[in-house]
Amino acid sequence: MTDWIVNIVNSLGYGGIAFLMFLENLFPPIPSEIIMPLAGFAVNQGKIEFPYVVLAGVIGSIAGTLPWYYAGKFFGRRRLERLADKYGKWLTLSARDVGKASYWFHKQGNKAVLFCRLIPGVRTYISIPAGIEEMHLLPFLFFSLIGTTLWTSLLTYAGYLLGQNYHLVKEYLSPISAIVIVTLVIFLGIWIIRRRK
Repeated sequence: MTDWIVNIVNSLGYGGIAFLMFLENLFPPIPSEIIMPLAGFAVNQGKIEFPYVVLAGVIGSIAGTLPWYYAGKFFGRRRLERLADKYGKWLTLSARDVGKASYWFHKQGNKAVLFCRLIPGVRTYISIPAGIEEMHLLPFLFFSLIGTTLWTSLLTYAGYLLGQNYHLVKEYLSPISAIVIVTLVIFLGIWIIRRRK
């Protein structure tokens, strides 16, 4: 996969970076932890410029969040509540749980979108509850923009500093991603067990 990313960045430049970051938000297995540090390495070599790299990464990321946001909006809270009432026994989810989650998101939505953009493995999926809860598009884009700019800048700068060793960024971030995902799975498992009891 790394060779494919290198070829796209080398042949398409900023447009390639934006395209890859768009795909990264649609299909999370394509990691930004490789794309942006590689672009930072290209900055280190003088092939492209740092501000435009970050801008391209941010544009691609924001564009990639919109399909998930609109999917959540299409799905909607009411449909989710109906599904919870109908299949709640199997989903271990009730309409009341959906209401609680909705209340939490209304209180924390801006912060949730901002901070989740900085968490590997979660950053893509926060767009879905934002859409489900019909978060207004402008605040969603604004807080996504802040979080995405910080994340993209950090990865690009790390690649710039590490030079040819840009791939180490992914090695250091992979354990963090794994810890976040395992923690979420554990909490989900505990919640399901309690619901069943």
